[in-house]
Amino acid sequence: MRRTVTALVISALALVAVLAANAAATKTVTFEVALKGKNEAPAAPASNKGKVELKLNTATGKVCWEFALAKIDGKPNQAHIHKGKVGVSGNVVVPLGANYKRQGCTKAAPSLVKSIAGHPRAYYVNVHNAKHPLGAMRGQL
Repeated sequence: MRRTVTALVISALALVAVLAANAAATKTVTFEVALKGKNEAPAAPASNKGKVELKLNTATGKVCWEFALAKIDGKPNQAHIHKGKVGVSGNVVVPLGANYKRQGCTKAAPSLVKSIAGHPRAYYVNVHNAKHPLGAMRGQL
């Protein structure tokens, strides 16, 4: 009887440890980013403003977003996460949809998502439109 109880306790503890490890490995980091036209390089109209909420899952590489654009001088056509410091244009590292979508999710390499979450100031989000193909508004993470 004691062996059975001991085996059940050990099994339960092992299950708890596995569940705790899985919960710790699934880490979601959230960023609220203010987007402004004046942050672009070259600058877009200061009246272009909005925000984006990004949710990055560092374990799976899932990247979700939701934009709230207050004003933009033209229809948005693309949005991306770029690598680049303040005032510096950088390469796209995560396209946020093939065309502009107010909200959605995509996948990226978990190592890239971990890098973004670990060094957010090295990355920015911007929204593009026909008038400003290099970016209509931008915000550093």
